[in-house]
Amino acid sequence: MTKSIEFYFDFSSPYSYIGYKEIKQLEKKNTFKIKFMPIFLGGLHNSAGVTAAAFIPMKSKYMIDDTKLISEKKNIKFIFNSYFPIKTVNFMRGVLVAEKDNFQKIYVEKIFNAIWRDGLNMNDPVVINKVHKNMDLNPEIFMTKATDQKIKDKLKKLTSDALKKGIFGAPTFLVNKKIFWGQDRLVYAIDEIRK
Repeated sequence: MTKSIEFYFDFSSPYSYIGYKEIKQLEKKNTFKIKFMPIFLGGLHNSAGVTAAAFIPMKSKYMIDDTKLISEKKNIKFIFNSYFPIKTVNFMRGVLVAEKDNFQKIYVEKIFNAIWRDGLNMNDPVVINKVHKNMDLNPEIFMTKATDQKIKDKLKKLTSDALKKGIFGAPTFLVNKKIFWGQDRLVYAIDEIRK
């Protein structure tokens, strides 16, 4: 039986992007599968009483330099998005629509790349429509699905369930009911899955 790593993420997090690029490469070399666990990071932070680094000036400045350093060291194409912060709640709902319609991996890749590799203004509806069209999606139909109440409720539940498990940030990797928070903890999650 193939083991899986639960990958809790939000497209708004540059560390989630770096963690995603790393775990995707490791998935090819190992005998595990990524189980995508979309969450709404803003809602999770509010419920957990966490202030995001983006809203603390000293941490925000550090995060910009840190993510550039990590991505360079790991040879990951990365641009700190000049439109940050990106409003991602509909993109996170989109992950659930994509899962239902069997194109989740493609969707996750394209949205992460649009924000953190290509530096696109994913707060702009015109840009969002172009990205969706490049995935052969009808933007209006896709957004109607993403804003359906059942999809909204599912994302809320996934976020609430993550908090109940003790998850407070992204990315988080969950293996054998053990939490590994942060892109730099992926190696420990891999060690755990090999046990």
